[in-house]
Amino acid sequence: MWNKFVKDEKGFTGLEAAIVLVAFVVVAAVFSYVMLGAGFYTTQKSQEVVHTGVQQASSSVELSGDLIAKGNTTSHEINNITMFLQLTSGGSSVDINKTLIVFSSPSVAPTDLKLNNGFTINNKFNSGENNDDLLDMFEKFEIDINASDFHIGPNEAFQFEIKPPQGATYTIHRTAPPSISAIMTLV
Repeated sequence: MWNKFVKDEKGFTGLEAAIVLVAFVVVAAVFSYVMLGAGFYTTQKSQEVVHTGVQQASSSVELSGDLIAKGNTTSHEINNITMFLQLTSGGSSVDINKTLIVFSSPSVAPTDLKLNNGFTINNKFNSGENNDDLLDMFEKFEIDINASDFHIGPNEAFQFEIKPPQGATYTIHRTAPPSISAIMTLV
């Protein structure tokens, strides 16, 4: 005798198969939407990180020419150092009010110099009508540093680190000449 309740697959209809297929498609669509969204988000964040990194890693200021030193021939020390700063090619404007210059030498601990408190803007070139302390493209600022407190003598090595508010630090290494004269070029 044959049992009516025998398991067979005859009851599995096309409608049930369609429901299962639609469920698989919906789950796959949701999964792909989540994956694409996460991918786009990650790509956008990576792009922001790259742009920020390039902006911070590139130096925005550079030295234009040599350092000019004024020395005291009696004490045989450098009293004043003049440098000319300009923007690097493609660099964004730099606010000199927020720029920090750090002086250091083997005999002097790192000393922070700020605008009107260690260094001054003596002259501005190519600024036209613009009279602010923002170093713009094609402008050059003549920076005067009072070095009399640093006691830089003959053959003494020293350095300046120019730290703009945004961008990489620009370091200048120099050595005083063997003989201190009234005006010297430090190369």
